[in-house]
Amino acid sequence: MVGQIVFYTHPMSRGRVVRWMLEELGQPYRTEVLGYGTSMKDPAYLAINPMGKVPAIVHGDTVVTEGAAICAYLADAFPDAGLAPPPRDPRRGPYYRWMFFSAGPLEAALTNRSLGFEIPAERKRMMGYGSVEDAVNTMEHAVSQSEYIAGDRFTAADVYVGSHIGWGMMFGSLEKRPAFESYWSRISNRPAAIRAREIDDALAAEEQARAAS
Repeated sequence: MVGQIVFYTHPMSRGRVVRWMLEELGQPYRTEVLGYGTSMKDPAYLAINPMGKVPAIVHGDTVVTEGAAICAYLADAFPDAGLAPPPRDPRRGPYYRWMFFSAGPLEAALTNRSLGFEIPAERKRMMGYGSVEDAVNTMEHAVSQSEYIAGDRFTAADVYVGSHIGWGMMFGSLEKRPAFESYWSRISNRPAAIRAREIDDALAAEEQARAAS
């Protein structure tokens, strides 16, 4: 697919996950920084994402929102980067499984716990994640099975899963279990991850300075 990648984000948002993915990709992209409650709700951006949230990308005529979807899309759109197992590779299963487990059950479980929602025991079967303990234990098991989440090679799933684990431990929504710390240490110092953090940290500092002036 031809066309420039346009990346809509805010430096203190889930857009940081996509930034890391874009830096791993090694493709040129243009960043559009949007403000909470202001440009995120402008009609021009709502035409791209009616939710008025970031991140989002536009690649040619294709619009993709939601962090996991963006990571999966970019890995497939640029196969030469080697960030997704080939379609018939057996690693494709765990690649999808754990990326979307993190986007669904794990994030929902950790968010609900952070907000103080207590699910009655008799209602846990209604929740996609069952219980917070089930979701966290399952994720712990997943990162303990191999060097990377889908086997012996780093993929877009590690960008997404790793970001959830790293942020979760940083902000206290996920306990610092040895398996999580070991996995995060294996992936967080990749050159692309460092570049992405430096870019977003610099943008965040600019935003803070602008707000203070």
